[in-house]
Amino acid sequence: MCGVNVVITGGGRGFGRTIARRFAAQGATVVVTARDLAAAQRTCAELRDAHAVHCDLTDPASVRRCAEQVGELLGHVDVLVNNGAAFLAESQADDDAIVRTILSGTAGTVLMTESFLPLLRRSERADVVTVVSLEAESRSDPAHIAHAAFHAAKAGQGRYAEIMSQRLRPEGIRMISLYPPDFDNDDNAPRDGVLTAQSVADCVLFAVNQPRDCFIRSFHFEPMS
Repeated sequence: MCGVNVVITGGGRGFGRTIARRFAAQGATVVVTARDLAAAQRTCAELRDAHAVHCDLTDPASVRRCAEQVGELLGHVDVLVNNGAAFLAESQADDDAIVRTILSGTAGTVLMTESFLPLLRRSERADVVTVVSLEAESRSDPAHIAHAAFHAAKAGQGRYAEIMSQRLRPEGIRMISLYPPDFDNDDNAPRDGVLTAQSVADCVLFAVNQPRDCFIRSFHFEPMS
C-alpha cells in the first residue's frame, strides 16, 4: 500500500492503534487522529511515515480543522477509517455522557465523512470504513452493559453509512461498514474462538485491497454466544 494515504479516528488506543499499525506495516502513510493528541502521538511513535492530528469528534470546528490539516499534509485521502466513538455503560450515563456518546458516534461519523469527502474525491481508490458494532442491530445482546444511548449512536452511525454507500457508489467511493461484537483488543491475543482486533483488521485490509470492481458494503459478525 505504498503511496496510499489513510486517516484513522480514535487512533490513540484500542482498535484504532491496531489498524494504524497494520496499515503502516503495509507501507501506507497514516494520519492518526484522537481527542487526546498525546495518545495519537504515542501511536505514531511506533510507526513509519505517520502523523498525529488532534480531532474532537463532538466538535464540528475541530473536525474541520483536522480535515484542513490533513489536506495540507497529504493533499488527498485514499482511506478514511471512522473508528473513534465513545462507549457508554449504564453506570456512566449522566446527561453530558449521553450527549457525548451520541455526538461522537453518530455526528462524529457524519462530520468526518462530510469534511473529508473533498480529499477523498481527489483519490482514485477512495474507501470509507466505518467500525459500527453488533450493538447497532436488533440481534445484539439485550443483557449487554452498554447504555441504550450507545446502541442508538451505533444504529445512527450504521444507517448513515448505508445511505452514503448508495449515494457515493456512482462516484466510485466505497463505504464499508463492520458490525463486530465485543472483541479482544490485545494485539497478541490468540485466535482461539474469541474475536480479536487482528481478525477485524484483516477484514478491513481485505476489503480496501480489493479491485474497484469489488464492492463489499458490510461485514456482519456472529456473536460469540
